[in-house]
Amino acid sequence: MRIRLALITLLAWVALSVAVTAPALTLEEALRRTVEKNPAIQKARLDVERASGKRLIFRSIALPDALIGVAGGDQGGDRAGQKSNQPFGFGYGGFTQPLFEAAIPASYRRGDIEVLIAKQRLNMAVVEQLYAARVAFYTGAYNRSFQQLGQEQKQHLQAISDAQKARYESGLAQRSAFISAGMLTRELDPRLAGADRAYQGAVLQLAELMGDDLSGRNPLPQLESELSYQPIPFDVAAATTAAMDQRADLKLARLLVRAAHEDERIMEAAYYPAINATVGGDYIPVSGVRRQSEGSPHRTDDIISSEVRAGAAYSWKVIDNGKVTGAVQQRRSAREINELLLRKMEADVPRDLSRIHNNLEAIAKNYSSLTQATTAAAQSVSTVNENLSSGVTSQMEYRLAENASLEIKTSLLKLTYEQNLALADLDRVNGRYFQFSDDHTQNMP
Repeated sequence: MRIRLALITLLAWVALSVAVTAPALTLEEALRRTVEKNPAIQKARLDVERASGKRLIFRSIALPDALIGVAGGDQGGDRAGQKSNQPFGFGYGGFTQPLFEAAIPASYRRGDIEVLIAKQRLNMAVVEQLYAARVAFYTGAYNRSFQQLGQEQKQHLQAISDAQKARYESGLAQRSAFISAGMLTRELDPRLAGADRAYQGAVLQLAELMGDDLSGRNPLPQLESELSYQPIPFDVAAATTAAMDQRADLKLARLLVRAAHEDERIMEAAYYPAINATVGGDYIPVSGVRRQSEGSPHRTDDIISSEVRAGAAYSWKVIDNGKVTGAVQQRRSAREINELLLRKMEADVPRDLSRIHNNLEAIAKNYSSLTQATTAAAQSVSTVNENLSSGVTSQMEYRLAENASLEIKTSLLKLTYEQNLALADLDRVNGRYFQFSDDHTQNMP
């Protein structure tokens, strides 16, 4: 019975361990989950649907207006030849269709632009969230790799500490050497603890960007990929041309300029006349219903009958009290401001790409120099370690050699991390992130 209970307890503990262990997370999976579940991206998707409804509002100016109604009552009173109480009812309707309205073409274009603006805002949300997810992923991977380097270094120092302890217990070394070796081993603990906190913070931020449940019921993701360095040269001029065509924020800025221009045209439409085709009529299901006499000597002229009227209505406001002119000037000012911002954004593109290019070149040079120094540092540590075992060198020399080796490895890891961040920034500036809409009408010449 005790064996069975112990076995059940062990199986339950194993099942619980499997349940709370998060699967390894790759960068591709993190980006996919960010696109699917990120709250900002989901909100931007809903804004696209709302923009479709607003497009209908813009287009409604060209659609006909129809009116249908029914009225009824009771006509009473004493009148020669008529009943004293006579109920009646009739239906009426009207139809108005704009024939000429200067705002109709601009309204149609404005409605289409509204949807494109919402799509580009969705693309901008995708770019921002994916870029943040990449930075968080690289930050977590960097700190985890630093932890691994520190742990390896700590194991080497622990082995020396154990050797010094054995020599001290054997009477071959002084107690100060043993204590110094132990202190040397403990010096890495604060840096490892700081790296662990940075790793947990990056993983938490990544989980938030992916829309994960942060209530504590599910474990945080564990990052799988390692940072890798690879030289990636690029042409600034070609990258600038591609960025001008692909970046979502530039497309959005161009669309805002177009939208302001169409708004200006819609407001200017008040200067022009409007012509509408109108059709109206009344349907009287029964005869004998009369209205007040209009002076005709014939009683039959007072009888109401069904009728249909058709024609055209013309309106033109020729006096402007400043309301239309002022609104047009305000919208023109907004358009010109958007044009200035657009030109500034376009001018910033080559500068940003040049900055990234120079940053990548500096990283490549430093990485090449440190790669050559890595072999020399490893040989130095091996030589000092052999001399320390034979008592030729001191703990201080070994400590300096180990610290130099760790700093070189850490610097190489940091350069790799900085290169990955620069490449993420390059994709953002180039507009290479995933975009939902691929409508060529978004690209304003």
